[in-house]
Amino acid sequence: MTFGRSYLTHLEVLGNVGMTRIDPVMYGGIEVIPLQFLKVLLPDPASLGPRTKGKTCIGVWVAGKKDGKDKTCYLYNVCDHEECFRETGAQAVSYTTGVPCALAAKMLLTGTWGGRGVFNMEQMDPDPFMAEVGDWGLPWVETFPRSPDF
Repeated sequence: MTFGRSYLTHLEVLGNVGMTRIDPVMYGGIEVIPLQFLKVLLPDPASLGPRTKGKTCIGVWVAGKKDGKDKTCYLYNVCDHEECFRETGAQAVSYTTGVPCALAAKMLLTGTWGGRGVFNMEQMDPDPFMAEVGDWGLPWVETFPRSPDF
């Protein structure tokens, strides 16, 4: 997932002035946690859905060797904020965060995924997940460019 320059600049400024700190600071004789105070000032995330426009594009470049030859692919999903809001009452960032978690939980509960211990999702067999995630509203596209243009 990528973020625009404006968003990243705002986040950097907030960090530089200490507003993302999670340790208490004294202000006017009262202990305040800057990040919790900032949360009170920012809009309620639920209020963003009706006014969020545009699309998300979440993807991954994969490069490696297959059958002894270099191979690169780009796998991505595009999700429309307004369509997501009409369907779920939430914008696309919430949708693209929640759907994979719900599908992963289903795969654990049905035994498609499992094992002893603690695992990252990336350690599980991706094939059943990728076969199903499109039906859950997150269809994906795979392209085979020569290399990422960074």
